[in-house]
Amino acid sequence: MVTREAAAGPRPVEVRLDAAAWDDVVRRTAAPHLLQSSDWGEIKSRWGWSVTRLIWGEADAPSAVAQVLTRRVGGTPLVAGYVPKGPLLSDPVDAELWSVVLGDLARWSGAAGVTWMKIDPDVPRDDSAVADAWSRAGWQPSDAQVQFPTTMLSDLAGDEETLLAAMKSKTRYNIGLARRRGVTVRRGGEGDFAAFFGLYAQTGSRAGFGIRSAEYYQDVWRTLLRRGRAVVILAELEGRPLAGVIPVRFGRTAWYLYGASGDAGREHMPAYLAQWDSIRWAMEQGCERYDWWGGPSVLDESDPLWGVYRFKLGFGARLAPSLGAWDLPVQRARYRLFRRMERWRRALIAARR
Repeated sequence: MVTREAAAGPRPVEVRLDAAAWDDVVRRTAAPHLLQSSDWGEIKSRWGWSVTRLIWGEADAPSAVAQVLTRRVGGTPLVAGYVPKGPLLSDPVDAELWSVVLGDLARWSGAAGVTWMKIDPDVPRDDSAVADAWSRAGWQPSDAQVQFPTTMLSDLAGDEETLLAAMKSKTRYNIGLARRRGVTVRRGGEGDFAAFFGLYAQTGSRAGFGIRSAEYYQDVWRTLLRRGRAVVILAELEGRPLAGVIPVRFGRTAWYLYGASGDAGREHMPAYLAQWDSIRWAMEQGCERYDWWGGPSVLDESDPLWGVYRFKLGFGARLAPSLGAWDLPVQRARYRLFRRMERWRRALIAARR
């Protein structure tokens, strides 16, 4: 059992470290995540969010860390707080440590004037002890997920032949088919953003998910690319981009953060070849795990992510459900009012369709 004194001291410490120092602290936790990195905080600070960084314990051996994002909601007095894919703990399944950290985060949120706080760390869905600790600390499962509550993971141990052997035979066939049909893979840079965004917009339209402005994505991609954390991978046929992937690495994990494919040329299986090169890039970077960034919450063909699941499963990925997002209503009356307004807004949108 972890006592407050042993786990974290009396309160989390708000720190102002440079980017390299903060990332070093984050990498000392059990499962460092890209969304808790200095790069992600820097990006979000340019798009309306304020960034605060908290450390429990010592920087060279933290019990927990949290990069907290806050912003005012429109012209209202409401302030939303969010710890994307965090807090990160030295032991993410230590229920007693979670009680300490979330109790402290609740007090910090109240002092900072936050209306509600959201967390969504990667804790396994079946960890009832941690879920109970979150509930006892006043947090509740959120009906507004920001990230996928379920992802898929691939271990990158072994060589390329080992990973290919772990794939479904149809996936290996499609990788080879793309090559036989003349599809080639190119690792590009900032000059390829326009081509990639064009494919990404087509993907969003076809799959029915909304996308942000080109300026936002270019800011994200440029920041991660210039820091050496990402690469633009394009699968092309006779010089024409057909599909692409932007994988991003932090610590020993690479994330399939952005993927895109055009409406034309899909019969040539370019997405399979691009994805395989993305995995190869992650291996070259020394990553031990490939996070596919999203999977179905329910294993049923009616789930909108079923097709995505089958694609990723073909590469040998395994499903990894988490507890998902949880909210802390710090200012309860205002939080209830906001949730009511959100329900009205969604009902109006649905009525107009």
